[in-house]
Amino acid sequence: MLQLNPQVLDTGTPPIPAARAWMASYGGHHGPAIDLSQAAPGAPPPAELLARLGAAAARPEVARYGAILGDAALREAYARDVAATYGGDVGPADVAITAGCNLAFLAAVLAVAGPGSSVILPAPWYFNHQMTLQMLGIGVTPLPCRPEDRFVPDVAAAEALIDATTRALVLVTPNNPTGAIYPEGVIAAFADLAKRRGLALIVDETYRDFLADGANRAHGLLTRPDWRDTVIQLYSFSKSYAVPGHRAGAITAGPQAMGEILKVLDSVQICAARPAQEALAWAIDGTADWRATMRATINGRISAFARVVEACPGWSISSIGAYFAYVRHPFAGVPAERVAECLAKERGVLGLPGSYFGPGQDDHLRFAFANADEAAIADLPARLKGLAP
Repeated sequence: MLQLNPQVLDTGTPPIPAARAWMASYGGHHGPAIDLSQAAPGAPPPAELLARLGAAAARPEVARYGAILGDAALREAYARDVAATYGGDVGPADVAITAGCNLAFLAAVLAVAGPGSSVILPAPWYFNHQMTLQMLGIGVTPLPCRPEDRFVPDVAAAEALIDATTRALVLVTPNNPTGAIYPEGVIAAFADLAKRRGLALIVDETYRDFLADGANRAHGLLTRPDWRDTVIQLYSFSKSYAVPGHRAGAITAGPQAMGEILKVLDSVQICAARPAQEALAWAIDGTADWRATMRATINGRISAFARVVEACPGWSISSIGAYFAYVRHPFAGVPAERVAECLAKERGVLGLPGSYFGPGQDDHLRFAFANADEAAIADLPARLKGLAP
């Protein structure tokens, strides 16, 4: 019999395809299915970006291998964007381009941790982060985040969890799955803790471009003169530029971490897809107005979703932001997976159960509303009313 890696065997199956299988039983009697399961952009990218992707893909030289850490034009453009956004000293040497942000996370954690070490991960967590750590043999130390705190992690609680195996603290803001946006002071306190204890602070900002209220940045970490000693920042082009299929992400880090990240990227990707890199180097400035419009659209859906849930007796939002609402369901003692399955099969609304995001989350469902228009969102009260899982 084939012998398989026990660390992979012990890792859960990707949950979104399993949840989507529930929708096959929906009969359509409540109207079209509403898929709120995955954080996918609801609009296509701008026409000029699509044209540039196609043109780049047609050029023979772009079919060749590129630099391990990314093509120079995109690294330079992204470094300028980060420096302008955060007001810090960031240059192309601080940037690596990756095949999506999940790979950015893998490269970052492999650069600082290995089997027998551990990483502190706020819970509820993004399930791919937990899955990656488990497959790598890196311990996951959950940092419980509470609904009464709007799922913002507590720095004192994190420090109490640090032991001799700890190598990194992870923050995700705006958060997946909860939508929580961490206050700048909280992020700064985590950076102070990481610096004091000699740990890496990995900050995943996949959804940074969807901050509300005109905010342009989540923190000021990159203005610190010593940020390269501690901070590893992750980013995804997928959501902001509506190109998830082109798999483009980025890491911002200092030279010590970047030297190890290069080794990881050379082993698992060699280089990120080059047509996307060429087009995105233009798009950082070239699609700024379009991205501002998309940001306003998403923030409008946040308001619309909040109003809708207020109209649903027993349902309440524990946290909301960027693409996500983390919603408490009214069925005390009923597992979240059962609630989500019933909602999909009987009412044609697909959200993910909180239990997919870690232990102790059976009171919640996660709804990702970026790919649902306001008309679909407005239909939710009729779908939720009378549900009996």
